[in-house]
Amino acid sequence: MKVKKAEFIISNTDVSKCPNEPIPEYAFIGRSNVGKSSLINMLTSRKSLAKISGRPGKTQLINHFKINDSWFLVDLPGYGYARVSKSTKKVFQKFITNYFEKRMQLVSAFVLVDCRHEPQKIDMEFMQWLGENQIPFSIIFTKADKLKPNALERNINQYLETLKQDVWEEAPHYLVTSSSSNYGKEEVLKYIGQLNQMLKNGNT
Repeated sequence: MKVKKAEFIISNTDVSKCPNEPIPEYAFIGRSNVGKSSLINMLTSRKSLAKISGRPGKTQLINHFKINDSWFLVDLPGYGYARVSKSTKKVFQKFITNYFEKRMQLVSAFVLVDCRHEPQKIDMEFMQWLGENQIPFSIIFTKADKLKPNALERNINQYLETLKQDVWEEAPHYLVTSSSSNYGKEEVLKYIGQLNQMLKNGNT
């Protein structure tokens, strides 16, 4: 799938004000220094569709981008290291939870993980929450260019093994990306395209 059109639609903190259109949407979320904005810009071939900041935690709203007039890419606030107050973090957590629990158009979430790091408790707990609430998701390992191929493979395998030792019988579906080299771009878009086609065919 090629992204021929990508446009910003709306930002808000109220799930009831999200777009009403009955088209699929895919939510991107992760710790606030994981490279989410860079990934979104890579996928859409737009340098500044999602704002990139040197300060983690810049995204503080539910941002809807319409792709090819056929599906929504949703940019959700990062969690973890955002430089905001505890009360603000609670607000974030509330509307993120509301989004996942109430958004009927959501087909899948993508949980972004920095491939250089060992499994983080906050990521593991969030994925467990998604699983317990039967919300489909995939892992996107980011910043693949920061590791040599052997180290990348080793880190990902260890991460998946940790997940299986924790609460998962099988490791979740995953993809590997690098925003600086466009690595994984086609694979992510192809996967979304396959899910969209399955929806059209009534296979999900």
